[in-house]
Amino acid sequence: MDLLRPVVQPYAWGSRHVIAGFQGRPVPSAGPEAELWMGAHPSAPSGVTREGRETTLDVVVAADPGRELGAECRDRFGGRLPFLLKILAAEKALSIQVHPDRAQAEAGFAAERGRDGARTYVDDWPKPEILCALTPFEVLAGFREAADAAAVLDVLGLPELRSVSGVLRAGGGPERLTEALRLVLTWPEAERDRLIDTVVTACGRVAAEGGTHAAACDAVVRMSADHPGDIGLLASLLFRHLVLEPGEALFMPAGGLHAYIKGVGVELLANSDNVLRAGLTSKHMNVPELLRIVDPAVEVPVLPPRPLPGSTAVSVYDSTAPEFRLYRFSLDGEPVEVPAGGPRIALCVEGAAVLRAGDGGELKLSRGDSCFLSAADGTVTAAGDATLFVATVG
Repeated sequence: MDLLRPVVQPYAWGSRHVIAGFQGRPVPSAGPEAELWMGAHPSAPSGVTREGRETTLDVVVAADPGRELGAECRDRFGGRLPFLLKILAAEKALSIQVHPDRAQAEAGFAAERGRDGARTYVDDWPKPEILCALTPFEVLAGFREAADAAAVLDVLGLPELRSVSGVLRAGGGPERLTEALRLVLTWPEAERDRLIDTVVTACGRVAAEGGTHAAACDAVVRMSADHPGDIGLLASLLFRHLVLEPGEALFMPAGGLHAYIKGVGVELLANSDNVLRAGLTSKHMNVPELLRIVDPAVEVPVLPPRPLPGSTAVSVYDSTAPEFRLYRFSLDGEPVEVPAGGPRIALCVEGAAVLRAGDGGELKLSRGDSCFLSAADGTVTAAGDATLFVATVG
């Protein structure tokens, strides 16, 4: 069992209070802190101490993947820890994005090998992810139904958008949604500033009037302060606008468009950086490739925690991702067994817990602490008065 030294990512959309406070550091922090990474990602691996020496988790795993990951995980994922656990603290909206599946990532990465300049595929892995809300968390999650998306645009009362709503109301399947997104993302550059100003003004009116689409329109107005003139403001109206309650989770499969707007949560994802963006960003956007891999029919489900049979302390968030599975432990003093059979990362978000391994080793986790449990640690129990999240292989 190894106590982790997570890495803080100081992205501009982050909070100056959440992660610093979570780790018990003075607040506000010197600058925004958006994510806290716990894992072996090559660009920001967590620190560990082994045999009295400071090293990083990626080095530890690479030195003996069979021991750290277990033979099955090692062979299945090429000796790589397949998941990354994060705390995510969003005070501003992240980019609207979609992730490729494994075949798309492998083909895209191979096709771009040796290319100069901006790349769309930075590795050959997929990036499914799951977000569990610790606070109310505002998100965009998958396309609306076509008729609902048309109704949102219609309520703005803008003649300029009739071509988009017309596509949405035409006959056909979910491909209508992709075509509507194409019309938005390829809007003539010379007309965008005026269009977005008009859209934001209309959204302000709808938000003030209240009604079915007020919350989504209010989000556009708020996001416009950080992303002025961004075509993603209009694109956001094509997607479902939700607020996750604490304890609810959202699973993002390959092909599902989404954006995180505001909130604090635990995020678990495959160990990849492959992101294709559709707005609310100044970063590289490859619109043709995004439109090729987006799946308008994909469902982005909201997941309640599912209690494990026979346990009142452990719940799981089900997903189809082979790279990970997320568990939530609500400890009340009695020891509870942590899922075994491969590598695990445990994170304490409230209270304090003691983890005990079969060899007699102990490790205490308080709020903000995390640890790596290798396959060699075998059966581990957790006890205390605490809330833990545990990431394992799917």
